[in-house]
Amino acid sequence: MPMRCVEVPDEFVEEARQLNVMIEAVLAAGPAVHTVTPEQTRQNRALGQGPFGPIVRSERAVDSSVSGPAGEVRVRTVSPEDPAGVYLHIHGGGWTLGAADQQDLLLTTVADQAGVAVVSVDYRLGPEYPFPAAADDCETAACWLVEHAVEQFGTDRLLIGGESAGAHLSALTLVRLRDRHGAAAAEAFCGANLVFGAFDLSLTPSARSWGERNLILSTPIIEWFTEQFLPGRTPEQRRDPSVSPLYADLRGLPPALFSVGALDALLDDSLFMTARWEAAGNAAELLVYPESPHGFSAFPTAIAGLAASDQIEFIRRMG
Repeated sequence: MPMRCVEVPDEFVEEARQLNVMIEAVLAAGPAVHTVTPEQTRQNRALGQGPFGPIVRSERAVDSSVSGPAGEVRVRTVSPEDPAGVYLHIHGGGWTLGAADQQDLLLTTVADQAGVAVVSVDYRLGPEYPFPAAADDCETAACWLVEHAVEQFGTDRLLIGGESAGAHLSALTLVRLRDRHGAAAAEAFCGANLVFGAFDLSLTPSARSWGERNLILSTPIIEWFTEQFLPGRTPEQRRDPSVSPLYADLRGLPPALFSVGALDALLDDSLFMTARWEAAGNAAELLVYPESPHGFSAFPTAIAGLAASDQIEFIRRMG
């Protein structure tokens, strides 16, 4: 398995450690996400009152919608003038939080540096819309791109990816495309950028053993997010391949880049999924970044910059 523990200068490691101290202090100053309602957290974030500041939006981003079996699915697009490909982006947030218009900096950075149009899916969230609503919406957006990317963007080079829950939904989407729409649909996507994903929703050993330490995630927070998405399901039911892609048949999927921090409670998800992805006959690469927690790439650190560069290079190369 082409796994690489990313080597960085000592000062990068020290910066990451200081960031972790700051993250824990900020999160300890307010109620943990699993102790308040999703509605309250969403409202606070929309008002710029979340623990990490206001949302920054880009005037370049364009909102539209695509039609699916459950109705209209909103998407948010940022594109360079002549894109070499299209990157279907699926945001994180534990299937409960987040929105397509809450990461415009990421969308514009990928669009400009990788030279691709970025289409981010505003999928339905739990607990109001539990599984399979989010997966259905992502499948709808992916099928729309397979059919319309050439006329909309002038290219048939498609990639998919996302962070955390978005990486999980990206993997599910590829499996659904292959199984429900034929191999050609899955093969239309030439790369998958899967960033600190959750791939076993019954919890891998690292998630189970992490404990109460709130470094963006904790074991209780992971369990709470999963319950919003899969209410009332037993651990065995959460291992169903339609829910947890770690247990799915992964044959015939595109090359994937897995990225994760060494201090992520979901570390094992990426370790295990990379191994299964490659064992199924697909190309896979795993990058593990030192002293980095879940969500580390969203912070302005040198290690986050390295991870962003690695992902941009992958998207550019695949696109």
